[in-house]
Amino acid sequence: MSESSVTATRFVIVGGGFAGAKAAEELREQGYDGSLTIVGDELHLPYERPPLSKEYLAGSATRDSLDVHDADWYRDHHVDLRLGTAAETVDAATHEVALRDGAKIGYDKLLLATGSHARQLSIPGSRSHDVFTLRTVDDSDRIDDALADSDNVAIIGGGWIGMEIAANARGRGAEVTVIEAARYPLGAALGPELAQVFVDLHQQQGVTFHSSATVSEITADEAGRATGVRLADGTSVGADVVVVGIGAQPNLELAESAGLDINDGVLVDESLQSSDPDICAVGDIANHAHPVLGQRVRVEHWANALNQPAAAAATMLGNPTPYTELPYFFTDQYDLGMECHGHAPPGSYARTVVRGDRGGREFIAFWLDAHDHVLAGMNVNVWDVGDDIKALILAGKPVDADRLADPGTPLTDLV
Repeated sequence: MSESSVTATRFVIVGGGFAGAKAAEELREQGYDGSLTIVGDELHLPYERPPLSKEYLAGSATRDSLDVHDADWYRDHHVDLRLGTAAETVDAATHEVALRDGAKIGYDKLLLATGSHARQLSIPGSRSHDVFTLRTVDDSDRIDDALADSDNVAIIGGGWIGMEIAANARGRGAEVTVIEAARYPLGAALGPELAQVFVDLHQQQGVTFHSSATVSEITADEAGRATGVRLADGTSVGADVVVVGIGAQPNLELAESAGLDINDGVLVDESLQSSDPDICAVGDIANHAHPVLGQRVRVEHWANALNQPAAAAATMLGNPTPYTELPYFFTDQYDLGMECHGHAPPGSYARTVVRGDRGGREFIAFWLDAHDHVLAGMNVNVWDVGDDIKALILAGKPVDADRLADPGTPLTDLV
């Protein structure tokens, strides 16, 4: 630790997921050699979640491959890893974390990496057998077991999780129906034009869609096993497996108990410090004052869990470090691989520009504001262009939309 670093000797990380493990790694790499504890409510070693609806669910990734580190790493780096241990409250005045078993852990600096939980449906039949949500590796295992014997799968929610599970279920030969409340599955993330690319792909693979639909009931037999989904218009969708993928809610209870400022997540500054100078927050719960985008951003993406801990660790060590990485996410569905850089929520962009073969699903799409600044870019089955897309966003200047759409014009010429 440098002379300018804090002299604290007790650092606690609450959250035993990817972000928590990366934060412990960063603290050790940045020179912190004091007491370091991770509190996690799952029994598993910290692991990555994106494969749960992709390669792990498909059976092409092993369980061990998900782990951030093996058990020896935590021992060798003197990390007190407390698994299966739920933290219930944080007393910011006394600098203590209270655990469900009655124990208390004191801290000098605290990192909250508590993540999110799957939103639940509150409708008749939502507690029936063979109705699933996906958040943990145990959830993925249960869905895997159910899909192995399923002929008909209904997926409520056409977001990334729902669409990835739909692709997985179709790959196993099941009949799949996706039910989405909005007009377009993935519409909130991509807008109607680009969302249609994914809808077309799934329809070509045999997936049936009900859009602008409201689910009124999950039907079940006398044994309590799901038999399908009934929509508000009376339509019945038969299914022996129902997956609910209607988004996630950030786990803010600890932040609330600590009295932190909260508004759609924990409000953190550029360096990921909360309203309490001894508490930082990363990952799904962090509503971050992004210094590059010039606005607050809270995104539930793997990249934040990967990258934010480096800045948070430095901040906890007394060296406030702005987090400047652009939002990033990716998906794999059938033969389509996609990456997206930047931030273009609904209402922020004026138009989209596509270069390449959209019908053949080999293209790059850009979201532009009213002044033709690039806000975000998505590459579909086109690789090694991420740095070029980020450069266009970070340049912060208007682009020639016609040249942007021309595959013959190098992206580097537009920066």
